[in-house]
Amino acid sequence: GLALASDPGGSLNFLAMVENLQGDSGRGYYLEMLIGTPPQALNILVDTGSSNFAVAGVPDPDVTSYFNPELSSTYRSQGIEVTVKYSQGSWTGVLGTDVITMPKGLYGSYTINIATILESENFFLPGVKWHGILGLAYDALAKPSSSVETFFDSLVRQAEIPNIFSLQMCGAGLPVSGSGTNGGSLVLGGVEPSLYTGDIWYTPIKEEWYYQVEILKLEVGGQNLELDCREYNADKAIVDSGTTLLRLPEKVFGAVVQAIARTSLIQEFSSGFWTGSQLACWDRTEKPWSLFPKLSIYLRDENSSRSFRISILPQLIPAKGVFPHLGVEKGLVQMSDSTENSLFGHFVCCEEADGAPVSEIEGPFTTADVASNCVSSVSFHEPVLWIASYALMSLCGIILLVLIVLLLIPPRCQHRYTDNDVVNDESSLVRHRWK
Repeated sequence: GLALASDPGGSLNFLAMVENLQGDSGRGYYLEMLIGTPPQALNILVDTGSSNFAVAGVPDPDVTSYFNPELSSTYRSQGIEVTVKYSQGSWTGVLGTDVITMPKGLYGSYTINIATILESENFFLPGVKWHGILGLAYDALAKPSSSVETFFDSLVRQAEIPNIFSLQMCGAGLPVSGSGTNGGSLVLGGVEPSLYTGDIWYTPIKEEWYYQVEILKLEVGGQNLELDCREYNADKAIVDSGTTLLRLPEKVFGAVVQAIARTSLIQEFSSGFWTGSQLACWDRTEKPWSLFPKLSIYLRDENSSRSFRISILPQLIPAKGVFPHLGVEKGLVQMSDSTENSLFGHFVCCEEADGAPVSEIEGPFTTADVASNCVSSVSFHEPVLWIASYALMSLCGIILLVLIVLLLIPPRCQHRYTDNDVVNDESSLVRHRWK
């Protein structure tokens, strides 16, 4: 399981929230929610990589249900248009408020901000069984501004629960094309003891926008990649339950692929196998996992001198790109390269899938062999980018205004050139123009 917290709180009875998620690692994990008065039942995707709560507000060919604000006596429109873009897909809608209840969540009704989606592109996909998205990240990512109170912040304030939630995603053992429903659990307000054994390891949130964490090192088959630890966190490493991907920066991705090829027991395959251009298949009764190494990711503990590692065993490693041979016995995680960041999708799920272990969490380990800080001190997240954009636009506006004033100055105020004032290519802006 994975626990994300900003303030530990008291204890609650969370048994009602056990197994309240449906879905799988291919189509996402969703929670049933009742919205409006009278209530309209919708399935909502759980996403720690965004901060808006939004539902389909008009019919869409890829959704089976949508929220109709006109049928709810408690809906209040704010009349504010909002657009949210994701790494894949986007939507535009209108902000409003309404009451929600959760059949397998906190008892009671709560008034929350809700965006009704009126237009979308590559957001709702064929075959998905959810009709909206529940953004669980910090308010810094909320659109159109951080003043929009997030869903979870509203629950913390109104239900007076501790500011902590936990996610256990157990749909990895289910067939992607099947109808399995044992997706896992979203526990709001704490952690349910029956869902884990041993101790929970906590890694600090480096910055409160995404759930940004610090990767210390990666190992393939127990061998350290020996990269500068800042490479793993360029430009950020985040936990995102809304995607299946394990995304790695391009340089790290290449090193992982090379290490897997080097340490696997299959040496006769051509390079096309490792790049994804060639397939290799086994009979369905065969389990070739022992031929491949496991991938271990080290995170810093709350005690900065210690770390712990999450190991992904071969049967859970990518079905696309690195391990195309899993096309017959399809893998449960996809790994891709990225020029942007490292991203933890819901590849770390329950300890077992289909009766076999698929992941391990172990520790503590010393951090003596890594830098004291693997995250760049300069963070260019979205609020800063907006400020920089407005500053640059203001500067350009001032320069343009000055140029217009200079053009409008009467000729009598301008310098009269003599024969010695020849403007040539060596002295003019044609040669020395701004770039």
